[in-house]
Amino acid sequence: MTSPFDDSDTTVPGTAIPVVPPSRDEPEIVPGLRQDLRYLGAILGDVIREQEGEDVLALVEDTRKDAFSVRHGDGNLADLADRLQNLPSDRSLPLIRAFSHFALLANLAEDLHEERLRERLADEGEPPHRATLQAAWQSLDEGGVTADEVSAVMDSAYVAPVLTAHPTETRRRTVFDVQWDITRLMRNRGRILNAGRTARSDERLAGIDRNIRRRVTILWQTALIRSVRPRIEDEINVGLRYFTISLLQEIPQINQRVTRELRERYGADVPSTPVVRPGSWIGGDHDGNPFVTGDTVDYATSRAAQTVFDWYLGQLHDLEHELSLSSRLTSVTPDLDDLADNGHNDVPSRVDEPYRRAVHGIRGRIAATATARLSDIVHPDTDSLGPYEPYAEASDFLADLHTVEASLRASADDLIADHRLATVIAAARSFGFHLSSLDLRQNSESFESILTEMFTRAGVTDHTADYSTLDEHDRVELLTRELHSPRPLTDPRARWSEMTERELGIFRAAADAVDRLGPEAVPHCIISMASSVSDILEPMILLKEVGLIDVTDGVATGGVDVIPLFETIDDLAHGATVMAELWSHQFYRDYVTQRGGIQEIMLGYSDSNKDGGYFAANWGLYDAELALVAAAREAGVGLRLFHGRGGTVGRGGGPSHEAILAQPEGAVQGSVRITEQGEIISAKYGVPSVARRNLEALVSATLEASLLPVDRIKEPDRAYTAMREIAELSRTAYSALMHEDDGFIDYFTSSTPLAEIGNLNIGSRPSSRKQTSSIADLRAIPWVLSWSQSRIMLPGWFGVGSALRDWIAAGEDTDGQETRGRLEYLRELHRTWPFFRSVLSNMAQVMAKADLSVAKLYSRLVPDADDAERIYDTIVEEFHLTVRMCLEITGQDSLLADNPALALSVRNRFPYLLPLNLLQLELLRRYRAGDRSDDVLDGIRLTMNGLATGLRNSG
Repeated sequence: MTSPFDDSDTTVPGTAIPVVPPSRDEPEIVPGLRQDLRYLGAILGDVIREQEGEDVLALVEDTRKDAFSVRHGDGNLADLADRLQNLPSDRSLPLIRAFSHFALLANLAEDLHEERLRERLADEGEPPHRATLQAAWQSLDEGGVTADEVSAVMDSAYVAPVLTAHPTETRRRTVFDVQWDITRLMRNRGRILNAGRTARSDERLAGIDRNIRRRVTILWQTALIRSVRPRIEDEINVGLRYFTISLLQEIPQINQRVTRELRERYGADVPSTPVVRPGSWIGGDHDGNPFVTGDTVDYATSRAAQTVFDWYLGQLHDLEHELSLSSRLTSVTPDLDDLADNGHNDVPSRVDEPYRRAVHGIRGRIAATATARLSDIVHPDTDSLGPYEPYAEASDFLADLHTVEASLRASADDLIADHRLATVIAAARSFGFHLSSLDLRQNSESFESILTEMFTRAGVTDHTADYSTLDEHDRVELLTRELHSPRPLTDPRARWSEMTERELGIFRAAADAVDRLGPEAVPHCIISMASSVSDILEPMILLKEVGLIDVTDGVATGGVDVIPLFETIDDLAHGATVMAELWSHQFYRDYVTQRGGIQEIMLGYSDSNKDGGYFAANWGLYDAELALVAAAREAGVGLRLFHGRGGTVGRGGGPSHEAILAQPEGAVQGSVRITEQGEIISAKYGVPSVARRNLEALVSATLEASLLPVDRIKEPDRAYTAMREIAELSRTAYSALMHEDDGFIDYFTSSTPLAEIGNLNIGSRPSSRKQTSSIADLRAIPWVLSWSQSRIMLPGWFGVGSALRDWIAAGEDTDGQETRGRLEYLRELHRTWPFFRSVLSNMAQVMAKADLSVAKLYSRLVPDADDAERIYDTIVEEFHLTVRMCLEITGQDSLLADNPALALSVRNRFPYLLPLNLLQLELLRRYRAGDRSDDVLDGIRLTMNGLATGLRNSG
C-alpha cells in the first residue's frame, strides 16, 4: 500500500490564491526532505496497520488521496465532507490521530531538512547567515564602529528571552520527548546514508529503523492531549526543562563568545557584561490567573534555583575530576593554595593535587548554599562533602572560580582555563543563584481594587470617598504621600478579601525569594493595561509594604523595575505622554536614577492587534516607540523596551532578528527583552543547536540595531505620515466588522471552536479575563487560536487591503498620475524600509496558511444564515483585496516568493490538514447538538491539537 506521506502528485494546494512560487530550485541532500517524509510515513502506516488493522489504514489512505485530489482541483470538497460526516465518532478518532501524527512527523522532517541545509551551506563555505554573530562582527567591522561605542553599549547590554505563562504549547512533554528521540535517530540515519552504504552501515540502519518504529509505536499509543488541565507547577517544570536541555549550556557559551570576540576587535576595556540573562513569567503572572499565589512564586523561584544549583554541582564534580594537575609538575598561586587548604579534602592521594582540593571545597560550599537557601540537598553526592560554609552572595562563588582561573593562566594553562571552568564562570555571571528572573505581572484594575481596600482599612481614605472614587490628580497626590510615609499599611492580624490576601502573599513571596536568592530573582513588576501615572505608582505601594522598596528620608531605593505595559492602540498612542509626566514626578524619577537611570517599558502586541487590527497595531507599536524614544531623550532617561510578542503573526510573531532590526532608531539601546511563548519555546530551545542559533539571532540583532544605522529611511516624516493614514484606514475597516457589526460576535463564537478551546487543557489560566462575551475581555490566545482553527487567520491581515487601496486611491487626480505615484512610493518603502517590509512579509506568511473553502464550511455553523453569508463574504472580499494589494506592492507573483522554506512546508503539509478540519466541523455539530460523549469531545480536542501542530501556531 502507498505510504500516507507519498505526495508524488503534489501541485499547489489551497485556493486560487497565489501562495507558492510557480517554480523553485530545491536543493536535494541525502536523504532529502521528501525521502524523509515518505520514510516516516511508511513507518507510521505500518504502525497503524499493526495497531488498528488493515481497514483503518485503508480509511486513512483513502482519505489522504481524496484530500490531495481536492487540494489539487481534481476532487470535490463536498463529497469528502459528506463521507467524513457519516463516520461514527469512535471511527473518526483513529483517523484524526493519524493525520495529527502526520503533522507532527512533518514538522520533524522539515526541521531536520533546514538543519542539514544550513550544515551543507556552511561546509561549502557560504557567507555566514545574516542572523548570526559571525555576520554581526562583519557588519560592525564594515560599519566603522568604534571601541567607545561598543563599550557604551556593552556597559548595559541585556538580552532577555522571557518564557511566559501563556501556555500555547499543545504537545505534552511525553510527546515532545518521543519526537526528540526520533529526531536524534533520523539525524544519525542521515549521517550514515551520507557516508555511503556498507555491510556495517546496513546493520546500523536496521537498528535505527527498529528504534524509530518502536518510538512511533509508543507515540501512537500515547495520548496526544492532556486528560486534565496542567497546574502552574507543571508549567514551571516544563519551562525549566528547556534550561537542562539547552539554555544552561548555550547561554554561558554565547556570553563568553560575545565578550571574547568584542575584546579581540575593540580592546580589553570592553565590559564583560553577560549579555543574555533569561527571564520567566511562569508562576508570577497573576493577571487574570487566580491560580498564581505566593506559593507558586515560591515554587517558581525555588525550582529555578534548584535547577541551577544542581547544574553547578554536576559541573564542579566533573571539573574536580578533570583538574588532576600535580603541584610536583606545575606551580600554583598563593591564593589557589589557600583555596585548596580550605577545601577540606585531606585524602592522601590528593595531597599534591591543589586544583582538585580547591574545586572540592567550592563544590562543598555550593552544596551548603543550596541547603541553606532551599532547605534541601539538591545533588545526590553532596552528603560525602562534609560541613562547609554557604556562600553569602553569588559574587563570592564567582571570586573563588576566578582564583582557580587566575592560577591556571599564571602557569600558561589557558587552554584548560578556557574549557569547562570558563563555562562555569560564565554561567555564574549569567545565572547567579536564581537562574532566571521571575517577573510579577498584574493588571491596573486589580491594583486599584487592592489599594482601595488597603487605604480604607488603614484609615487613609473612608467609605464616602475611597481611593477608587478619586480623580487622577488626587490619586497621584495620595500615592506620593503614602510612598514617603515610613509606616506600614497592613496589619498582620487583619483579614483581607481573597484577592487582596492573594496579592499580598505574592509580593511577600517575592520579597522572600529576593532575600534567599538575590535581587535578580524577582527584579520586575509589570502593570498591564497601564494608562496613567497612578497605574504605575500603585504597585510601588505594595513593593514598599513588603520591603522590596525602602524609603529613607523621602528617597526610595529598591531592586525592582516598575514597568508599564501599554497594550491597546489608544494606550500606545498616549504612552509617551504618560511617561513624560511620570518622569517629572520627583519621587519616581529619583527611584529610576538609583536603578541606573534606565526605564523599562513593555509593549503589548496581542491586545493591540485584537483592539485595532494587524496594521494599526503594528504601526501603533512603531509610532509609540518613536514617541517613547523622543520622550526618554528629552527627559535624559535610558530606555529599554520589552516586546510582548506571541508566536503567531496576529500576536506579534515572526522572525525575531528581523523584528529587532525593524525597530526605529534609538529603540534598541543595547538591550531588549522579548517574550517567548508556547510552542515557540520548544521550537527555539528544544534542541541545543537550534537554541544556539536563536540566541545568536537575538544578540546579533540587538548589537547591530544599537551600533549601526539599520532603520534610517529617506524623508521619514513623509513615510510616518503615510503609515499613520494607512493605519487609521485599516483600523476603521477592522472596527466596522469587529466592533460595529451586530452579527459579528455571534459569527465569531459560532463559526470557530472558541467555546471548546477551554477544554483543550493547554494551560492553567482561564481563556477570558472576565466572564463576558466581549472581545476586549477575551485573551489573545483563544482569539487567534479560534481563527486559525477555522483557517481564516483573520487577526494577521484583516483591514490591510482596504487601507492600502483607499490610501492609494485618495491621491488620485484626474488622470490617475498621483495614484501611480503613491503605489510606487509604497513599493519604494517596501524595498528600503525594514519596518514596512517586515509587516508585509509577516502578513503574507499568515495569509498563506488560510483556506477560504474550509472557512466557508465553518461559516455554516452560524445559526443566522443571512449574517453568516454577509460576514463571510465581507471577509473573503477583504482577503482577496489584501492579497492583491500585497502582491502589487511587493512585486512578487506569490505570497511566499520570498520565503521558499515556508512555501515548501505549505505544499507538503496542507492536504493533510483538510481531513482534520472536516472532522472537527462534524464533531462540533454533534457536540453543539447535545452529543457530549467522550468520543466527540476527545475528537474535537484532537483536531485542535492536530491543526495547531500542522499550522505550527496555536495562538
